Amino acid sequence: MNKILALTALLALAGCTTTSDIVLKNGEQGLTIDCSGEANDWASCYEKADASCAGTGYNIVGTEGTPALKESDKTLGQDVGNYKSRSVVVVCK
Repeated sequence: MNKILALTALLALAGCTTTSDIVLKNGEQGLTIDCSGEANDWASCYEKADASCAGTGYNIVGTEGTPALKESDKTLGQDVGNYKSRSVVVVCK
């Protein structure tokens, strides 16, 4: 039972990268990519954007989320204890 509880807690903290189709105000088709969670980073957003656009490239329309900490603000070189919220809106080329 303890192993199941620990695994559930780990999955909740890890999060996953999800993609949703959207239509921008100018009528263009875009993608919202959510890569929130402690286990993800901004690079995982951009990797998902590249994969979602099938290697054709993309333009970043907007970003929203928790900025990366400066090295001087980290605890023992790590950014711990803060849930990270990150999302990026892209348009495939």
